[in-house]
Amino acid sequence: QVQLVESGGGLVQAGGSLRLSCAASGRTFISYAMGWFRQAPGKEREFVAAISRNGGSTKHADTVKGRFTISSDNAKNTLYLQMNSLKPEDTADYYCAANPTEYRNNVYSGAPSYDFWGQGTQVTVSS
Repeated sequence: QVQLVESGGGLVQAGGSLRLSCAASGRTFISYAMGWFRQAPGKEREFVAAISRNGGSTKHADTVKGRFTISSDNAKNTLYLQMNSLKPEDTADYYCAANPTEYRNNVYSGAPSYDFWGQGTQVTVSS
């Protein structure tokens, strides 16, 4: 089991930046592939970014590629999402998730691949 707590959300103007954090407790952080997802009001949850257990592989959704960067610090048991050049359409609740995969190099973009989820942090981008 792992417990996930997101932080770092808030209100920002278009073009601004935010860094989301996801603190993990419980089972060793390095045992999980991690991901970020988001859900806007009235829309389905969508994939944002993912990172492998060993941190060597990452994947970003086309909608955020070049603007968002996922990273992890295993020593701190923390996952990050650096978000630059934010747009109003990035407004959503952002969730981190953990996949207890045995594969150290794989990344996962499907929500059903993840067993554990945080409670979410809200990001609002004003125009």
